[in-house]
Amino acid sequence: MPVSPELWLAFAAAATVMILIPGPTTLMVLGHTMAGGPRRGALSLIGVTLGDICAITLSMLGFSALLATSAEAFTAMKWIGAAYLLWLGIKLWRAPPMDLTPVSAGASTARDAILQTFIVTLLNPKGILFFAAFLPQFIDPARPLWPQVAVLTLTMNVLAASIQGCWIAMMGQARNRIVSPRVLKTMNRAGGAMLIGAGMLTATLKRS
Repeated sequence: MPVSPELWLAFAAAATVMILIPGPTTLMVLGHTMAGGPRRGALSLIGVTLGDICAITLSMLGFSALLATSAEAFTAMKWIGAAYLLWLGIKLWRAPPMDLTPVSAGASTARDAILQTFIVTLLNPKGILFFAAFLPQFIDPARPLWPQVAVLTLTMNVLAASIQGCWIAMMGQARNRIVSPRVLKTMNRAGGAMLIGAGMLTATLKRS
């Protein structure tokens, strides 16, 4: 096994605690679920997973050093990510209620959910810095680096998908029982408010 069982268990426990702390990505996933139902929320998890994989890779390749030393690079990524979330939130707030008739969702909707969460996850500079500070604590220098990174990345993404999947399932069941366009409009606005809140949270990030 690339990672020792003791280090893996310690990592899984620490990662679970970190995932349970809500951040911009979690708020965005919940916003998608409230606005588009559990399928949209589940699709958004694909974007989160891809974004996390890219963020971990960038942190291991040394991109995190640039963000840690360059205030300009950190600030640019932070404000681009925050502005994108705010734009998505306002767009969702103003959107008409989703049609709940039993038709399959279009490919564009699926692509949008995946792409949006991927961009937001990747544009969160705190995520790259977090992985750069968090992962090395569970890396054994006597073992090959990248197999360990692969195992820890897979572990973290499985844990994140499981925990956020539970939230999606609970929120999605409640939403799918609602048929009133007025209430669905309110759900859109609640989802939009979550995205706006995620954008405001991203804007407050600091390098320290």
